[in-house]
Amino acid sequence: MEKETVINQRVHDFSKSIDIIQTILIYLIALLVPTFLGELLKNVFPATSIVVTKSQLIIGSMVNASLILTAMNLKGWAKILGVVTMPSISTILGGYVFKTASVFMVYMIPAIWVGNFALVYAYKKILVQKNKNYFIAGIVGIVIKVAIIFGAFGILNLLGIFPQKLVTNLQTAMGMTQGITATVGMIIAFVIYKLECRK
Repeated sequence: MEKETVINQRVHDFSKSIDIIQTILIYLIALLVPTFLGELLKNVFPATSIVVTKSQLIIGSMVNASLILTAMNLKGWAKILGVVTMPSISTILGGYVFKTASVFMVYMIPAIWVGNFALVYAYKKILVQKNKNYFIAGIVGIVIKVAIIFGAFGILNLLGIFPQKLVTNLQTAMGMTQGITATVGMIIAFVIYKLECRK
Protein backbone atom coordinates (compact mmCIF):
# COMPACT_ATOMS: atom_id res chain seq x y z
CA MET A 1 0.00 0.00 0.00
CA GLU A 2 1.34 3.43 -0.92
CA LYS A 3 2.35 5.56 2.05
CA GLU A 4 0.00 8.43 2.82
CA THR A 5 1.22 11.89 1.90
CA VAL A 6 2.10 14.25 4.73
CA ILE A 7 -1.10 16.24 4.17
CA ASN A 8 -3.23 13.11 4.69
CA GLN A 9 -1.63 12.11 7.99
CA ARG A 10 -2.70 13.12 11.48
CA VAL A 11 -1.77 12.34 15.06
CA HIS A 12 -4.87 10.28 15.91
CA ASP A 13 -7.53 8.53 13.91
CA PHE A 14 -11.01 9.73 14.73
CA SER A 15 -14.47 8.40 14.02
CA LYS A 16 -16.30 10.09 11.16
CA SER A 17 -18.63 11.97 13.52
CA ILE A 18 -15.74 13.27 15.67
CA ASP A 19 -13.87 14.24 12.51
CA ILE A 20 -16.86 16.26 11.27
CA ILE A 21 -17.39 17.96 14.65
CA GLN A 22 -13.77 19.01 15.08
CA THR A 23 -13.56 20.17 11.45
CA ILE A 24 -16.59 22.40 12.02
CA LEU A 25 -15.20 23.74 15.31
CA ILE A 26 -11.80 24.56 13.83
CA TYR A 27 -13.44 26.24 10.81
CA LEU A 28 -15.66 28.30 13.11
CA ILE A 29 -12.63 29.46 15.11
CA ALA A 30 -10.72 30.32 11.92
CA LEU A 31 -13.69 32.25 10.49
CA LEU A 32 -15.50 33.83 13.43
CA VAL A 33 -12.69 34.71 15.84
CA PRO A 34 -10.94 37.18 13.49
CA THR A 35 -14.24 38.62 12.30
CA PHE A 36 -16.18 39.09 15.53
CA LEU A 37 -14.05 38.59 18.64
CA GLY A 38 -12.41 42.02 18.50
CA GLU A 39 -15.77 43.78 18.39
CA LEU A 40 -17.18 41.50 21.10
CA LEU A 41 -14.26 42.33 23.39
CA LYS A 42 -14.81 46.06 22.78
CA ASN A 43 -18.45 45.70 23.83
CA VAL A 44 -17.64 43.73 26.98
CA PHE A 45 -14.48 45.44 28.28
CA PRO A 46 -13.58 49.14 28.63
CA ALA A 47 -11.86 50.61 25.57
CA THR A 48 -8.65 51.25 27.53
CA SER A 49 -8.45 47.75 29.03
CA ILE A 50 -5.55 45.49 28.08
CA VAL A 51 -8.03 42.97 26.66
CA VAL A 52 -9.22 45.49 24.07
CA THR A 53 -5.91 47.22 23.37
CA LYS A 54 -4.15 43.86 22.92
CA SER A 55 -7.03 42.10 21.16
CA GLN A 56 -4.76 41.26 18.20
CA LEU A 57 -2.70 39.07 20.53
CA ILE A 58 -5.79 37.19 21.72
CA ILE A 59 -7.23 36.77 18.22
CA GLY A 60 -3.89 35.79 16.68
CA SER A 61 -3.16 33.26 19.42
CA MET A 62 -6.52 31.55 18.90
CA VAL A 63 -6.04 31.48 15.12
CA ASN A 64 -2.55 30.00 15.47
CA ALA A 65 -3.87 27.37 17.89
CA SER A 66 -6.50 26.45 15.27
CA LEU A 67 -3.77 26.15 12.60
CA ILE A 68 -1.74 23.79 14.79
CA LEU A 69 -4.83 21.74 15.66
CA THR A 70 -5.51 21.55 11.94
CA ALA A 71 -2.04 20.12 11.37
CA MET A 72 -2.51 17.49 14.07
CA ASN A 73 -6.14 16.54 13.59
CA LEU A 74 -7.33 17.30 10.06
CA LYS A 75 -6.25 15.71 6.82
CA GLY A 76 -6.71 16.51 3.15
CA TRP A 77 -5.89 19.56 1.08
CA ALA A 78 -9.43 21.01 1.11
CA LYS A 79 -9.73 21.11 4.90
CA ILE A 80 -6.21 22.40 5.45
CA LEU A 81 -6.34 25.12 2.80
CA GLY A 82 -9.71 26.24 4.15
CA VAL A 83 -8.28 26.86 7.61
CA VAL A 84 -5.04 28.34 6.23
CA THR A 85 -6.84 30.96 4.13
CA MET A 86 -9.92 31.79 6.18
CA PRO A 87 -8.47 33.83 9.09
CA SER A 88 -6.71 36.48 6.97
CA ILE A 89 -9.76 37.01 4.79
CA SER A 90 -12.15 37.30 7.73
CA THR A 91 -9.73 39.61 9.59
CA ILE A 92 -9.56 42.00 6.66
CA LEU A 93 -13.29 41.85 5.96
CA GLY A 94 -14.06 42.42 9.63
CA GLY A 95 -11.56 45.27 9.86
CA TYR A 96 -11.33 44.93 13.64
CA VAL A 97 -7.72 43.93 14.09
CA PHE A 98 -5.92 46.24 11.66
CA LYS A 99 -8.56 49.00 11.62
CA THR A 100 -7.72 51.56 8.90
CA ALA A 101 -4.74 49.46 7.80
CA SER A 102 -7.04 46.57 6.83
CA VAL A 103 -7.30 47.75 3.23
CA PHE A 104 -3.51 47.60 2.88
CA MET A 105 -3.39 44.13 4.39
CA VAL A 106 -4.88 42.78 1.16
CA TYR A 107 -1.34 42.92 -0.25
CA MET A 108 -0.17 40.67 2.59
CA ILE A 109 -2.76 37.92 2.05
CA PRO A 110 -0.59 35.61 -0.12
CA ALA A 111 2.32 35.81 2.36
CA ILE A 112 -0.02 35.17 5.31
CA TRP A 113 -1.46 32.12 3.52
CA VAL A 114 2.01 30.76 2.77
CA GLY A 115 3.15 31.49 6.33
CA ASN A 116 0.10 29.76 7.81
CA PHE A 117 0.64 26.77 5.54
CA ALA A 118 4.31 26.62 6.57
CA LEU A 119 3.26 26.36 10.22
CA VAL A 120 0.76 23.59 9.45
CA TYR A 121 3.23 21.74 7.22
CA ALA A 122 6.00 21.89 9.83
CA TYR A 123 3.73 20.15 12.32
CA LYS A 124 2.55 17.63 9.73
CA LYS A 125 6.10 16.78 8.70
CA ILE A 126 7.96 16.92 12.02
CA LEU A 127 5.37 15.88 14.62
CA VAL A 128 2.87 13.78 12.68
CA GLN A 129 4.99 12.04 10.04
CA LYS A 130 8.40 11.88 11.76
CA ASN A 131 7.01 11.63 15.32
CA LYS A 132 9.49 14.22 16.63
CA ASN A 133 9.06 16.60 19.56
CA TYR A 134 5.99 18.87 19.57
CA PHE A 135 8.01 21.98 20.41
CA ILE A 136 10.67 21.33 17.77
CA ALA A 137 7.86 21.28 15.19
CA GLY A 138 6.50 24.48 16.71
CA ILE A 139 9.80 26.36 16.73
CA VAL A 140 10.59 25.38 13.13
CA GLY A 141 7.07 26.28 11.97
CA ILE A 142 7.01 29.60 13.83
CA VAL A 143 10.43 30.70 12.55
CA ILE A 144 9.49 29.88 8.95
CA LYS A 145 6.06 31.50 9.25
CA VAL A 146 7.43 34.74 10.72
CA ALA A 147 10.28 34.84 8.18
CA ILE A 148 7.84 34.51 5.28
CA ILE A 149 5.35 37.11 6.54
CA PHE A 150 7.93 39.62 7.78
CA GLY A 151 10.05 39.15 4.66
CA ALA A 152 7.06 39.80 2.40
CA PHE A 153 6.16 42.89 4.43
CA GLY A 154 9.73 44.17 4.05
CA ILE A 155 9.65 43.73 0.27
CA LEU A 156 6.24 45.39 -0.08
CA ASN A 157 7.35 48.22 2.19
CA LEU A 158 10.42 48.81 0.00
CA LEU A 159 8.03 49.05 -2.95
CA GLY A 160 6.13 51.81 -1.13
CA ILE A 161 2.87 49.88 -0.76
CA PHE A 162 2.17 50.99 2.82
CA PRO A 163 1.62 54.60 3.96
CA GLN A 164 4.54 55.78 6.11
CA LYS A 165 2.27 56.52 9.09
CA LEU A 166 1.25 52.83 9.24
CA VAL A 167 4.68 51.26 8.70
CA THR A 168 5.77 51.08 12.36
CA ASN A 169 2.53 49.43 13.51
CA LEU A 170 2.45 47.03 10.57
CA GLN A 171 6.13 46.18 11.05
CA THR A 172 5.35 45.12 14.64
CA ALA A 173 2.19 43.27 13.57
CA MET A 174 3.96 41.34 10.81
CA GLY A 175 7.03 40.53 12.90
CA MET A 176 7.04 40.42 16.68
CA THR A 177 3.27 40.00 17.05
CA GLN A 178 3.30 37.07 14.62
CA GLY A 179 5.96 35.37 16.72
CA ILE A 180 4.16 36.01 20.02
CA THR A 181 0.75 34.85 18.82
CA ALA A 182 2.18 31.75 17.15
CA THR A 183 4.03 30.87 20.37
CA VAL A 184 0.94 31.36 22.55
CA GLY A 185 -1.11 29.40 20.00
CA MET A 186 1.46 26.61 20.22
CA ILE A 187 1.01 26.46 24.01
CA ILE A 188 -2.80 26.46 23.77
CA ALA A 189 -2.74 23.69 21.16
CA PHE A 190 -0.22 21.72 23.27
CA VAL A 191 -2.70 21.56 26.18
CA ILE A 192 -5.38 20.21 23.82
CA TYR A 193 -2.85 17.80 22.26
CA LYS A 194 -1.91 16.38 25.69
CA LEU A 195 -5.58 15.98 26.61
CA GLU A 196 -6.19 14.12 23.34
CA CYS A 197 -3.17 11.85 24.00
CA ARG A 198 -4.64 10.84 27.36
CA LYS A 199 -7.83 9.49 25.79
